[in-house]
Amino acid sequence: MPRTCTIYRRAQFAASHRYWLPELSEAENFARFGPNARFPGHGHNYVLQVGLQGEVDAYGMVLNLSDVKQVLRQRVLQDLNFAYLNQAWPEFAQTLPTTEFIAYAIWQRLADALPLTSIRLYEDPELWADYQGEEMQAYLTVATHFSAAHRLALDHLSLEENSEIYGLCARPHGHGHNYGLEITVKGSIDPRTGMVVDLVALQQVIDHWVVKPFDHTFLNKDIEYFARVVPTAENIALRIQQLLTLPVRELGVRLHRVHLQESPNNSSEVYGEFPLEELLAASEGIPEGEPVALPASRDSGVEAYVGSR
Repeated sequence: MPRTCTIYRRAQFAASHRYWLPELSEAENFARFGPNARFPGHGHNYVLQVGLQGEVDAYGMVLNLSDVKQVLRQRVLQDLNFAYLNQAWPEFAQTLPTTEFIAYAIWQRLADALPLTSIRLYEDPELWADYQGEEMQAYLTVATHFSAAHRLALDHLSLEENSEIYGLCARPHGHGHNYGLEITVKGSIDPRTGMVVDLVALQQVIDHWVVKPFDHTFLNKDIEYFARVVPTAENIALRIQQLLTLPVRELGVRLHRVHLQESPNNSSEVYGEFPLEELLAASEGIPEGEPVALPASRDSGVEAYVGSR
């Protein structure tokens, strides 16, 4: 009976790039891209992860990884490593070499040689893109963090009863975590800028609705929602999904994933948007200060350029 398996091959390259559109003036480029428009560009240590799927052969392999290594070297690494990406491949003359568009371009270069399932490209540990062969659709992930305390307990139960359910997490004075948060959005790659979303705007949304309100709080006491809902990692992830669904839509993309790392051993993850019918039904009765839409960017004090790419 055939056995199918997905394998991953990791590779690295160092390269520089610049965000600059010749049809825009210098002022327009800097207004749009900020420091990323500076000449002659800036660089990253990129990490590439290639997903491959197939049947496991008699030698116990989907593919010989030595062969995969050679394909990556010949079709990707020898051109991109220590390169100025804007001039490395013809496609980057038409579309800026953003993380998401580089992932797309790598897929196109490999698709006829390898049984691809995914391309993941890390620009740095807090920003990466995924491409899965869906025309011009790509995924962009931003990683951030916040620190908060919480207590896991139900008000109508005694300390003993709560301790039976939540263990040490039910102790009366609570405890804290350094939460790691990853937000993934999905959208179409712009054929000129190479972007699925304005990165600064996305980071501003995450900061505004999640990081700033949650950071250095006692969730049960400082966040009204968690006075009514036990702030488990699962419930926090669901709340973040609820908070971000509409503001992310305002940016022209869709929320795809919320990943919350509570500790090295515990994490939670939810996919997709919070049900829109629930958000819209509740919007009329949302207390003051609860999110129903993204605040106008002119009031936020955030500049229009794409940030730390």
